[in-house]
Amino acid sequence: MALFDLSLEELRAYRSASAEPEDFDAFWSQTLEETREHDLDVRFDPVDTGLTTVQVYDVTFAGFGGHPVKGWLTLPSRVDAPVPVVVEYVGYGGGRGLPHEHLLWASTGRAHFVMDTRGQGSAWGGGGGTADPVAGAPAYPGFMTRGIDAPENYYYRRVFTDGVRAVDAARAHPLTDPARTVALGSSQGGGITLAVGGLVPDLAAVAPDVPFLCDFPRATALTDRNPYREIGNYLKTHRGRSADVLRTLSYFDAVHFAPRGSAPALFSTALEDQTCPPSTVFAAFNAWAHEDKAIEVYDFNDHEGGGPYQQAAQLRWLRSHA
Repeated sequence: MALFDLSLEELRAYRSASAEPEDFDAFWSQTLEETREHDLDVRFDPVDTGLTTVQVYDVTFAGFGGHPVKGWLTLPSRVDAPVPVVVEYVGYGGGRGLPHEHLLWASTGRAHFVMDTRGQGSAWGGGGGTADPVAGAPAYPGFMTRGIDAPENYYYRRVFTDGVRAVDAARAHPLTDPARTVALGSSQGGGITLAVGGLVPDLAAVAPDVPFLCDFPRATALTDRNPYREIGNYLKTHRGRSADVLRTLSYFDAVHFAPRGSAPALFSTALEDQTCPPSTVFAAFNAWAHEDKAIEVYDFNDHEGGGPYQQAAQLRWLRSHA
């Protein structure tokens, strides 16, 4: 499909109509406060991967509710002083995979921490191993409507909190430099990046690619692709609940985390992306608070976005930040 969303000129001026909850900050402050009552309990277990240029640790830390969350920490093989650390969140349905899938950032001399996404890791890649022990109300298959009956129960409350704790875990290793922490990810990982960027005040930089979880009111009405379509399919059965559902989603909309973003940011979007439409990405980009921000636009790409070209852009851009 060719261009289906707003023109690039309109995208650069677009602002979301999503209504921010009055208690947005209080909701997230309480969520993180309750989580921090649980000890981080981070463990770094060395793994013999057969790789000689990097050292790998199998990581476990306490996320939302104290639940165990997995990750990989990869460091260059010869490191004797703290280095910058890149914390990565993965796309929808994926997990942390296998260590040899994550070699780019350690190859730059940085540490790399990839977080497993609770309850996912069974749709693509090398899989995942983090359960989501919280039961929820009836939901459409997938993750978008799990616990959608109330913000307190919603699936992404747990995931975003895990994302914040992943930063804490990555910073806990003696060979990572907390002052040079970067958060990044693509699609769902980009949406988690934006949430973490709004909740963690001292990141060095964030780099969300073709981010998901942005501008729910527009996304759910504009695209019929999953995962956003899961919400529409839920509402096909639960008629008359649109206002309640959008209220729950408003607590997790990257558009509302963006005004709290205090780090330089490099976004990306693709103008033919029907999974995460460009207007929804620009809604978050235009609201991002830090003045040092840029967005790479890929004119003829769908949800694959810039792919390796965007990685090259990140490599250039991060030289100035971490």
